[in-house]
This record gives sequence, structure tokens and C-alpha cells, in this order.
Amino acid sequence: MSDPIHDAGMTVRREVLGDGYVDAALARTDEFTAAFQDFITRYAWGSVWTRDGLDRRARSMITLSVLTALGREHELGVHVHAAVGNGLTPAEIGEVLMHTAVYAGVPAANAAFAIAQRVLTEEGVIGGPGA
Repeated sequence: MSDPIHDAGMTVRREVLGDGYVDAALARTDEFTAAFQDFITRYAWGSVWTRDGLDRRARSMITLSVLTALGREHELGVHVHAAVGNGLTPAEIGEVLMHTAVYAGVPAANAAFAIAQRVLTEEGVIGGPGA
């Protein structure tokens, strides 16, 4: 039986993060992690990212800021990629990280800038160091 919230969440999750990322996460799913995969698809993506109150650009900006503030560097790269897909420019991503530095600290933003630079360079959105 289909669940519309889960289905909407999977659609948004794939649109924002990309099929490759989602497929890899799902491929790692086992008996232990299945309930958590369902939880994040249903609630984060199906109940929150689908809400009308903010567009995906705004949600990406908030996500980048929170991940930076909390030092969640392992998630930051994929959300830099997602932010580009959601229409943020490298300059806007930089502004989000600069703004976050004031409130969350320079070390957190420094790490985030390095990750964002790597992802944006790999995607050919910016020229990279020395360009």
C-alpha cells in the first residue's frame, strides 16, 4: 500500500539530493537502519521539505547554516550540492557561510568554506584555488 507522505518525501529527497546519493543510502539500508530511513524520508523530506512556508532555496540556506553551526561536516558536502541544485549561487552559499560564522563561530565556517569550495570546484561551478 502506498503512503502519500512517504512517496512525496522520496520524490523531494531524490530531487534535492540526487538519485545517486539516495540510491546509495538506500542500498546501505538493512534491518537495523530501515526504520530510520523510513523516518527521515517520511518526516524530514515528506512532512517538512514539502511544506509551502519556505521554498527550497530558503530551506537549503537554513540547512547549510545549521549543518555548519553543528559541525556536521559529513552532511555538508551533499547539501552544498543540493543548494546549487536548488538555485543558490556560489556567492550566496558564501554569504550563508559568512553569516553563520558570526553566530556559530569562525572555525565551523572555515571548515564549511573548505567543503563548499571542494564541492563547487568538483562540480565546475567555480574555478577552485588559484583560478
